[in-house]
Amino acid sequence: MPAELLDREEYVEQAYFFRAYRERLADGVPSQEILAQVREELLSNTRLPVALEVIEGELLLRGQLVDGMQHLGHYFTPFQIFVIGQSEDEKSKFDQFTALHVLEKEAEYRAEEPTPQGLFIYHFEAISRNHLGYDHGLEAVAADPIYSEEFRDWILRIRTELGTIDFADMIYVRSEQMVLDQRRQRGDADWEADYPILFGAKEGRIAKANRSKDPLYMFAALQRQLHYPVVPRTQKAREAELDPVLERRLVIIEKRLQLAEAELKGGVDLTEFYARSDDGLTPLDQ
Repeated sequence: MPAELLDREEYVEQAYFFRAYRERLADGVPSQEILAQVREELLSNTRLPVALEVIEGELLLRGQLVDGMQHLGHYFTPFQIFVIGQSEDEKSKFDQFTALHVLEKEAEYRAEEPTPQGLFIYHFEAISRNHLGYDHGLEAVAADPIYSEEFRDWILRIRTELGTIDFADMIYVRSEQMVLDQRRQRGDADWEADYPILFGAKEGRIAKANRSKDPLYMFAALQRQLHYPVVPRTQKAREAELDPVLERRLVIIEKRLQLAEAELKGGVDLTEFYARSDDGLTPLDQ
């Protein structure tokens, strides 16, 4: 069964679920426990608690979130399922914390006043920034119920054009700004394109200004000017700082291992544990 557009309350609860799951997972709470906790915290008049019950059962059986989400294709969108699946793929470098953050921000946007244009730019940037693969990624995007049939066909078509045509040009030629420019150049106020126009004049002007530039500049401009949602970036791992007591214990353990290895080789040099004085070698602890 294909995914369907949900009520605002569902997206609000989804955003809370993805955020709570990400934060508690970072605190070391087991996934099964997180699902059980959040299920009790969610509004009971939404469908998400029942969905989490299914996910929890599949998680216990198979060990992955995506297995349960795939059984709920009428509730979770193909893009949500795709993102979680990529984060759980052993061959992927896309971590689960970033995936949950991406879905959290997407659900927050859906809970407000989302537009197909804003959601598409968010989806495309999330795929591009995290190297998730355009082929299967855009196929999942196109299946979202927010897109019209014309928008869906265009998304599937551009998969074969990426890399050969500038992405800003793809947006511009499908915008109302292109129509306005053509009418002015042709001197024909009634000129219309022979294909569907999918983006507004504002998106078209921003795309036109970013031709032959890094698409990330266009994404940033759309976010500044039109308040499109911002794609979370992968957080760089901070260098671990050892507790001083733990660090001292590790030094002692390392010394003991060195002594054990030296003893096995037939010679233990104890002179490093003695201090030199006029009377000869004296143990350091005296």
